[in-house]
Amino acid sequence: MGSKNKLKRFQENENFNNVIQPSRQEIFDGFSLKGEWHTFFNNNNPIVLELGCGKGEYTLALAKKNPDVNYIGVDIKGARFWRGAKIALEENIPNVAFLRTQIELIDLCFTQEEVDEIWITFPDPQIKYKRTKHRLTNLSFLEKYKTILKKGGLLHLKTDSEFMHAYTLGLLHGLNYQVLYANHDVYNSSGYPSIVTEVQTFYEKQFLAKDKAITYIQFKLEEK
Repeated sequence: MGSKNKLKRFQENENFNNVIQPSRQEIFDGFSLKGEWHTFFNNNNPIVLELGCGKGEYTLALAKKNPDVNYIGVDIKGARFWRGAKIALEENIPNVAFLRTQIELIDLCFTQEEVDEIWITFPDPQIKYKRTKHRLTNLSFLEKYKTILKKGGLLHLKTDSEFMHAYTLGLLHGLNYQVLYANHDVYNSSGYPSIVTEVQTFYEKQFLAKDKAITYIQFKLEEK
């Protein structure tokens, strides 16, 4: 994407009423929507996050499927989720928002037990050992998610990375957390929620075209 296109998208995001772009300082000083997201959506409906939402395909699809649930796509790359934000406005999907921030700050953007469910779709697996701290399912991130999730809240990891799948599964088993479903080739299995295969991201379609297996884990951050 050219710099001019990125700049244009950044400028449009500034005017989209479904895009929130706090600075790091604003978040550290006390993010105004933390614990107050119901005021943004003007309802008390459940809140579901898509972390590393990219273009926001899952955020949009889930919001269309469940109008009585509020969905927030979270990503630091505003030029990517610009597409999802624009579509949500054009199609008048009111239960969608996009938050531009680093996921490491997620526990400063939501208060305790404010979130009902979390989706992590095709994150960078950060395979190199020195990049472990950036994996979205490492222990540090799981602790942040546990803080903001309501009791019984579900997490979903969908990825093309066997490494990410195995790493996460091993960590969850080591912590004795509840793994409700896990499969390393979800399109050739059964028993998963239909939304897992009903929605395909841009990159997922490319992976499937190359016959690459898609993995999926559904779990809770609660001991068995």
